[in-house]
Amino acid sequence: MRWWSVANLVSNAGTWMQLTAQNLLVLQLTGSAAATGLSLSVQAGPGLLMGLFGGAVVDRWPRKVTAAVSQSMLGLVAFATAFLVATDQLNYGILMALSAVTGIIATVDGPATSLLGNDLVRKEDVPSAIAVGSLVHSVGRLGGTALAGVAVGVLGTGAAYAANGLSFLFVAAVIPFLRPVSQALRSRGEASDDRRAPVSLEKAAKAENAPKPAAESVAEPVEADPEPAMTAREGVAFFMRRPRLVALAVITGLSAIFGRNYQLTLAVLVTGPLSAGAGAFGTVSSVLAAGGIVGAILAARLRKPSVKLVGALAAAGGLLQAVAGLSPSLILLLVLVLPMSVVESVSDTAGTTVLQTDPPANMRGRVLGVWRSLSTGWGLVAPPLLGLLMEWAGARGALVAGGLIIAAVTGLGAVLHVRKGTIRTAPATAAAYRTAA
Repeated sequence: MRWWSVANLVSNAGTWMQLTAQNLLVLQLTGSAAATGLSLSVQAGPGLLMGLFGGAVVDRWPRKVTAAVSQSMLGLVAFATAFLVATDQLNYGILMALSAVTGIIATVDGPATSLLGNDLVRKEDVPSAIAVGSLVHSVGRLGGTALAGVAVGVLGTGAAYAANGLSFLFVAAVIPFLRPVSQALRSRGEASDDRRAPVSLEKAAKAENAPKPAAESVAEPVEADPEPAMTAREGVAFFMRRPRLVALAVITGLSAIFGRNYQLTLAVLVTGPLSAGAGAFGTVSSVLAAGGIVGAILAARLRKPSVKLVGALAAAGGLLQAVAGLSPSLILLLVLVLPMSVVESVSDTAGTTVLQTDPPANMRGRVLGVWRSLSTGWGLVAPPLLGLLMEWAGARGALVAGGLIIAAVTGLGAVLHVRKGTIRTAPATAAAYRTAA
């Protein structure tokens, strides 16, 4: 796990180096900010259309092989871009095509690397592993963005792409030496219950209510399920039949659309109603980043996160956002921004843990594929909708209204869940008393 974390840190730094350099490169080629935004959309677009199929691939093939191949392919794309930049043969059309290829590969690489990291620790340590990944992501983002400025300024834009290519190859070189915890326990002669035969969707649903074996703490198997019917459609059906996954999607989608876009809403609030400059927004961004790191550290202590916890944190974040929208001064805004960021980070870790541990092992790739399609969808929809809301209600109104919507819908869902549980529990309890009598 330590080696995997180091590899992820290197990879995240390289990815943010390339992303920063890509924005600069598009501006150099076109001089258009709109073209820069389009390049990011082209890279994210395949996640909306092909996320389901990427998840099915991850369930069908061994994770270590899948992750190593996808990382190597991403490295080759980065090296090809660096070569075209160095030889002055890159134009905007070729860059868009390479961005699309990167997005297609990422639909497989994302769930493969996420689940591979979870295989390296015991089941009860998965929340901590995800929190470490979140911390690595935040540190890699800060470091990669800073290194991109140095690399582009000293060695040119192509150097950032070459560095990212090397980071992908480093990860691919580390993967063969990783030992999943189930394999390590078997080699030490410890009990393990992860030698499970592939199961269908119906069998998986029945097994969900079966008594758990004593070795529950052992990680799930990493071997691929060879079942030929492992289709993307089955992944969608399983996702829709799991109320907790649907509830998690609703909560996260609301938060993504009406909150969390702080780089947009807080930028308008700081430079508009609060009459502060770009430097003040830089300070706000730094506090947001610091809160994310603190939240990742706190989230590492989670043992059994649930959708209820995610909902409670989302509601708390929405209320903090609403209060922040009413801030009369920059100082009060900074005081509120820190807990907002901490709550968001802990909520993300809890939600990711539920998403990656709730489904059976042979369904997790497809569930993550469904999630990638959903998250890409609301990621593309959220900025325009939020922009329209700010046009209509202003920055303060958008923050207040968005926060109250998140808190209200989440609270209503909790009330309905409690009432539904009460109605279902009463007859079962009476039947249990009769049986006992």
